[in-house]
Amino acid sequence: MHLNQAALVVIGLLLAAWTTVAAWAVLAARARQRRADASLRLARRLGRMVEEAPAMPMVVRVDGRIEGPARLAGWFGFETMPGYLSELEAGAHGGERGFDEYQLSLLSDAVRRTQKTAAPFRLNLTPCGSKRALGVRGHLADPQISPAGAALVWFFDFTESEEELRHLRAETAGARADFAGLSGLIEAAPLPMWFRGPDLALRLVNTAYVRAVGARTGEDVVLDGVELVETVDGATPRDIARLAQARHMPIERVVSATIGGQRRSLRVIDLPLGDDGVAGYAVDIEEMEELTRQFRRFRAAQRQMLDTMSAGIAQFDERRNLVFVNQPFLRLFNIPQAWVVDTPPFDRVLDRMRDAGRLPEVRDFPEWRRERQGWFLSREAREEPWLLSDGTHLRVVAQPMPDGGLLMMFEDRTEQLQLSATRDTLLRSRTATFDNLFESLAAFGPDSRVQLWNRRFVADWGLDEEFLDSHPRADALLARMAVKLRRPGQVATIGQVIEAATLERRQQSGRLELADGRYLAFAGVPLPDGNGLLTILDITDSQKAETMLRERNAALLEADAVKTRFIANMSYEFRTPLTSIGGFAEMLQSGLAGDLPERAKEYVGAILTSVKRLGEQIETVLDLSQGEAGTLPIAREAVAIFPLLSEVVHERDEALTEGGLTLDLRGTEAVGTVTGDPRRLRRAFGHLVDNAIAATGQGGRILVECTRRPDRKVQVVVSDNGRGMEPAQLARALEGLAISSDGRSIERRSGLGLPLVRQLIEAHGGSIEIMSEPGQGTSAVVVLP
Repeated sequence: MHLNQAALVVIGLLLAAWTTVAAWAVLAARARQRRADASLRLARRLGRMVEEAPAMPMVVRVDGRIEGPARLAGWFGFETMPGYLSELEAGAHGGERGFDEYQLSLLSDAVRRTQKTAAPFRLNLTPCGSKRALGVRGHLADPQISPAGAALVWFFDFTESEEELRHLRAETAGARADFAGLSGLIEAAPLPMWFRGPDLALRLVNTAYVRAVGARTGEDVVLDGVELVETVDGATPRDIARLAQARHMPIERVVSATIGGQRRSLRVIDLPLGDDGVAGYAVDIEEMEELTRQFRRFRAAQRQMLDTMSAGIAQFDERRNLVFVNQPFLRLFNIPQAWVVDTPPFDRVLDRMRDAGRLPEVRDFPEWRRERQGWFLSREAREEPWLLSDGTHLRVVAQPMPDGGLLMMFEDRTEQLQLSATRDTLLRSRTATFDNLFESLAAFGPDSRVQLWNRRFVADWGLDEEFLDSHPRADALLARMAVKLRRPGQVATIGQVIEAATLERRQQSGRLELADGRYLAFAGVPLPDGNGLLTILDITDSQKAETMLRERNAALLEADAVKTRFIANMSYEFRTPLTSIGGFAEMLQSGLAGDLPERAKEYVGAILTSVKRLGEQIETVLDLSQGEAGTLPIAREAVAIFPLLSEVVHERDEALTEGGLTLDLRGTEAVGTVTGDPRRLRRAFGHLVDNAIAATGQGGRILVECTRRPDRKVQVVVSDNGRGMEPAQLARALEGLAISSDGRSIERRSGLGLPLVRQLIEAHGGSIEIMSEPGQGTSAVVVLP
């Protein structure tokens, strides 16, 4: 059969469509197979992931049925997952698997609440018979997983995390305990401590900080931001903390702060704590600073004191460098100050001394120097003498210091040794001198023991050398000396003299008579060294001479008394005939015996003048004799002194006119009165004016001045501008010898005036002073009370 063209086209189209549909079907089947394989692989991967996951799911349906993987059943202690939630109770399985009643009730209540309210829950459970810790997280299941309000519960194995958590809890508890202890320690610390937060504001302060700033509580300090340390050079404490935080290193500084109303020195440390903030604390170093200042002052005072010492001082430090020398050291070793400033080592100092010739001559100097270096390691002080080439003797003392240094002292003992040699020579000279003296000498110490004696002492008292060599006490020595005395009991006097010289430090003397008739004079003399010297001298010859002189003196005194009585008697005897002669002469002069020729009248006038002068001389001799005998009668009445002087001057107007003299009387009646004998005062001042008239030449001047002194005494001055007297002439005049007008011969006629004036003035309780110079005149100053 033949098909037409259109049929063939239709058939072809159908075949093509069928072929296309078949190919599509084959391709679709293959695609479904691939999707199924992929889903299976995905399910397997998801199941494997669930098996390997740290969390296991469990679906709890509304009727209590549960579904879960076998691994989760193993966590519960089962081989397979039970069918219902209630089958998880441990009591139904002997208590070795599942959950106890309490835990299961918590899980059941939480699941029912989630199923009803869709509220999630969290629990921590531990299966029985296992140490596994399970974290439970539950929520309402997605309808695609389990419809009809099932709950999806996830179980997490927190066993390892729980161990870590317990460890962390223990560490946290320990850290809290440490922090509490540290906080208590910081709170109880006496040092102010504080903590700044990241913003460098104060967060925490301790009680010491609160007391230091004078606040009430630490909260007030933190709230007000009260700083302990003040701003220094524009930098606040917060700026210093910021600088420490920026540098990531502590900053330490010493500042001053006011604590308790006092300025204290503080060492402040700011310690950065990373990003957490900055901690700080302050240490009160005021006492340390004060000790440091005291040490510096002590060292300065010590070095000043060492400069005043006569010994040279050199100090080396632990590195054996010279750190200090005093001025005597520089002078002793001729070292300039600038050389010491470089702190040279010990070896260089010895080399410098050697170059200057200030070390002793030694054979091996390097070995000698090494031995001296060993002084630094010695535990005890070393001492040795150095004899220098110029004869200088040095005493060297090396004292090791606790810090490893060395202190050396150089004492120049040259003069001391010379003085010692001189002292030995003086001691030998003293011994030789003592042994050759006429006196007996013995020196006693404060303990009354005899220390030193001479040979004369041993010979005079008959003592044994062996006895004296034992230095006996004074009482034992005096017991042996007593047998030599005429009266042995008088030896106690010597003991008193020794005691006065040694203990009382005063000199005392006395005399003794020996049994053989000799006389001794002894004395105790305190010595500068605290001892006492007993000196005994034989005065037998001088005692005899003294006795003779006393006897002669007594005879002279008796003869003088006889002479005085004789003169007194003779004065009275002379006065009676002299008065008769004067009376007869006056009668002849008055004409009772008739008129006399002119020559006879001259003779009578001469007789009257001589009688008057002789009467005055007799009166003077009588007054002198009575004054020497102490029997001069003195009347005691008020005497107006200036009128008395006026009378004395006017009585001598004729003599002044004849001599061509001028007399100046100064004073007034306001001078007042004195108590005395007017007749004898008139005689005393008359003699002074007469002597002034006799000693003053033609045209001379005489001054008589009467004044009242501040001590209420009356002073009378009689002076002239006459020839004056030499000291020897004045002494003779005071002894009663008058000097002639030419100054060469002695006139005995009127030489008793000055001695009489002196006796009369002294009898009135006054005094007289006579001053004279050749060519300048004489002045007599009389002072009356």
